[in-house]
Amino acid sequence: MGDTIAKPSSASAQITLFMCGDVMTGRGIDQVLPRPSDPRLYESFVKNATRYVELAQSVNGPFPKPVDFSYPWGDALDELERAMPDVRIINLETAVTVSNHYWKRKGINYRMHPENILCIKAAKIDCCVIANNHILDWGYAGLEDTLASLKHVNVTGAGAGRNITEAEAPAVMNVNGKGRVLVFAYASPTAGVPRDWAATNSRAGVSFLADLSHKTVRRITAQVQKVKRQGDIVVASLHWGGNWGYDIPDEQRNFAHWLIDEAGVDVIHGHSSHHPKGIEVYDDRPIVYGCGDFLNDYEGIGGYEEYRDDLVLMYLVTMQRWTGKLVRFEMVPFQIKRFRLNRASREDARWLERTMNRECARFGGHIALSETDRLMLDTADSAAIAALTRDRDINQA
Repeated sequence: MGDTIAKPSSASAQITLFMCGDVMTGRGIDQVLPRPSDPRLYESFVKNATRYVELAQSVNGPFPKPVDFSYPWGDALDELERAMPDVRIINLETAVTVSNHYWKRKGINYRMHPENILCIKAAKIDCCVIANNHILDWGYAGLEDTLASLKHVNVTGAGAGRNITEAEAPAVMNVNGKGRVLVFAYASPTAGVPRDWAATNSRAGVSFLADLSHKTVRRITAQVQKVKRQGDIVVASLHWGGNWGYDIPDEQRNFAHWLIDEAGVDVIHGHSSHHPKGIEVYDDRPIVYGCGDFLNDYEGIGGYEEYRDDLVLMYLVTMQRWTGKLVRFEMVPFQIKRFRLNRASREDARWLERTMNRECARFGGHIALSETDRLMLDTADSAAIAALTRDRDINQA
């Protein structure tokens, strides 16, 4: 019998993931939350984190502080309540620590006070990927504090730990009545992750991708096969590539394909770029090569205006549980303004639609902006998505 796209039989047969890119609640954002850290910085030009607050206010006007823990999420909270995703996954790109032992060979060091971890809890996040190039900004003590802070609010971390066994272990989320979502997280030197941050048997650190070779895929395959069960949805969360530019190297694309073909990965959650990049659907599995930032303190910092890094996307990915195939791929646009996520204007949503269409076209994908200002991905690989998209918009109108 030929392989066909499975039709969802009920809500229990589907799992919806909320994913986003970098959540950078350290530095400037930390300074406006209820319990700011020591603002001292060790950057080349900025020596005090409150300067980033001043820059944001100089561009978009003042806002009262301290803000409450839910403030940075802004309008995204309403969208999350509307979508009711089964699992919420972010890349937490900051240490959560009171450590003053900054990593001296890095130019930028992000941290958020542990008491401000309630900001992450305010969005009901289930999994924080911490395999990235800022998690050890404040040393091993900073990583230890981060792990303890996540545990304190019952948020699962993935991609870093006290040794290589902990760092490589997946985050496991049980979805009542539906099954499990497994998140394996890895950090690449192409995203500025120092090689000496790699966890070992005797040293804390991140789950490190030394390269994007077939040998590395075989190692990940063994890790996935050890824990994956029938009906599990497996996410590979990869911190890779540079901050700016839309190019997707062939080695990244090959690596993503191998993870799907050989390791049994269902969703590729890529991040590090400060703006959204192209999306591919390969064998009915979504590959997000670069989610772009979701929260940052970059307002007032010039130099890359053509990328519109103030415009960000919430990714809502619905998977068919038993086949691991994509059912629906929806993106909700927001604008970062005053350190808060605000609904994007129709004009800005149109800009994102044009940009994402340009970048997804190389993979056969098409983006359509719905009447409800949501971007829907349609692809040649998954023709059923188009009908589901139209039905969803009619129901929401």
